[in-house]
Amino acid sequence: MMKRIGYRPAVTRQTESLEIGRRSVAAALDALDLRAFAGKTIGLAGIGASYQAALAGALYLRASGIRAFAYTPTDLYGRTDAAADALIALSASGQSREIFDVMREASASPRVAVCRGSHNPLADLTGAVLATDAGDDNGASSTGYTGTLLALGMLIDSLAGNSFDWTRLPGAVATVLSGSEHAAGQAARLLQGRTSIDIVGAGVSFANAGEAAMLIREAVRVPASGWDTLNYLHGPMESQDTATGLIAIGDGREVKIAQDVAGFGCPSVLVTRRMDVVSADRLVVISIPGLGNTIADAILEIVAIQLVVGDMQDAAGLTDIVFRYRQTDTKLKPWSPTEV
Repeated sequence: MMKRIGYRPAVTRQTESLEIGRRSVAAALDALDLRAFAGKTIGLAGIGASYQAALAGALYLRASGIRAFAYTPTDLYGRTDAAADALIALSASGQSREIFDVMREASASPRVAVCRGSHNPLADLTGAVLATDAGDDNGASSTGYTGTLLALGMLIDSLAGNSFDWTRLPGAVATVLSGSEHAAGQAARLLQGRTSIDIVGAGVSFANAGEAAMLIREAVRVPASGWDTLNYLHGPMESQDTATGLIAIGDGREVKIAQDVAGFGCPSVLVTRRMDVVSADRLVVISIPGLGNTIADAILEIVAIQLVVGDMQDAAGLTDIVFRYRQTDTKLKPWSPTEV
C-alpha cells in the first residue's frame, strides 16, 4: 500500500523515490516489447497533474523526431481512433475513471500505462505498464508527478534511441532540495497574500507552469494559472499589479518578463538555469542546475517550485491539508484518507 503523507515529507523524499523509480522503470522497459509503437503517431492521455506530464512527454517525443500529441480524456471520448495510432495512458493511481474509459475505447491500438504501481485497473486494461514505484505521496501530487516524468523520459529514450544517463538525476534533485531551500523561502514570503499568481514558461516549462498552478491551487488555495511565455505577452499579463504574483520558469524571454513585472510592482519569482541573473526589489531568483535533458531538467524545475509551495502552504496555516472538494465519480475506487 502506498500511503498518503504530508506535503513536505513527500517533496523531500524525491531523491529516494526517483532512484527507486529509475531502477523500476529500467527493469520494466527491459521486459516490454515496444515494437508496436514504431512509426506510429503517439497520443498521451492524462488528467490533472498527469495531463501536464502528457504535455511534457509529447514535446519530448516531437523533439526526438516522433509525431505526438497530448490529450485530456474529453478530447478523446468517441474519437480515439482519429487522435493517434498508439497511446500512452498516464494515471499515477491507475484509478482515474476518465483515462480508463478512453483506453478501453482504444482497445485496438497499442497502449502502455504509466502508473505508480503495476496492480491497478488501468495496468490490467492496457496489459503493459511502466510502474514508477514512486511510493508515498500527498494529495497535491509530488512524487507522482516527478515519477511520471521520469518514466516518460526513459520510455521516450527507448522509443527514440536517445542516450541519457538517468543515474545523474537523483543527485541533481538532492542539490536542488538543499541548494534552493533559502531562495524558496524568500520566494514564498514574497508571494504570500497574493490574490492570484500567474506561472509562465515555454516548452516543457509550460507543462510545469500548469502543474505549478495546480499545486498552488491545491496546497495553498490561491487562484493560479499557467501560461505559455509568448502567449502571456499578448494580453494575459495585463492584470498583474501589486496585489498579484508571478513565477517565471526559464532562461530566455522569461527572465525579462520576471524583471519587467517586478519593476511594475508585482512580486515575481524566476526559476532559471542562468547564473548571471540576480535577485532585486520584488524579484527572487532561484538558480537551479541543468542536466541537458528536457525531461530531467523539467523535474529539477518543478522540485524547486514544490519547495516554494511548501513554504507558502505553511505560511498560510494550511500545512498538510486535504482537499475540501472531493469528487465521488473520478476514481474507480473510493477516496481514501490514508492511501494515494
